[in-house]
Amino acid sequence: MAETAEQLAEVRSSIAAATVRASRPLDSVVLVAVSKTFPVEVISEAVQAGQRVFGESKQQEAEVKIEALPSSLEWHFIGRIQRNKVRKLLGQFEVLHAVDSLRLAQHIETVAADLGCYPKVFLQINTAAEASKAGFSEDELRAAMPDLLEMKRLEILGLMSIPPAAEDVEKTRPWFAQLRELRDLLEQEYQVRLPFLSMGMSHDFEVAIEEGATHVRVGSAIFGHRSYRVEGELG
Repeated sequence: MAETAEQLAEVRSSIAAATVRASRPLDSVVLVAVSKTFPVEVISEAVQAGQRVFGESKQQEAEVKIEALPSSLEWHFIGRIQRNKVRKLLGQFEVLHAVDSLRLAQHIETVAADLGCYPKVFLQINTAAEASKAGFSEDELRAAMPDLLEMKRLEILGLMSIPPAAEDVEKTRPWFAQLRELRDLLEQEYQVRLPFLSMGMSHDFEVAIEEGATHVRVGSAIFGHRSYRVEGELG
């Protein structure tokens, strides 16, 4: 317990320092503790240390944890969204972080209407046009925005991205800035509020906060290194 609590405290301290540097209030950043691959016992240690928001990337794995842990926790789905899993995801997660196409958004809208719910989602942007990553290109997003904004069920919180991997975290800064600037342009162009930006992981979340991140997805810095890599890793 002590190790997880100590590492969580260190992450929170780093978030606080980054918000001060960015002249932002501490409560402007949501820490999503990425608990995928870690068992209930380890997650419970973070819960006891006061963490309430967790991120998972596999529906079946998350289902066990959600049932075992307190109902007061908030769960965010940060993995690649499979169409055949959408119905279950909408019943288990408060926020979906990786809506990566208009087709997927339309499917979620249809399922949400059937279930009578109003999903909160981020739109995933492939800012660097990397073949290995999903997401809207900027042009695709602009083309899709009129249809996205017509949807009655989806609550679009904002944008999400994963920058190209870099040893030097400063090299991620331009990608974070680019996402923020795209959000600002969309708000102006479509007269819509997109208040949140999900960007930044264990190695670069401080830079992301300095560039405007409101949600940071932090796993290994809290729980330690995972025993295996998760396909389509988003946090």
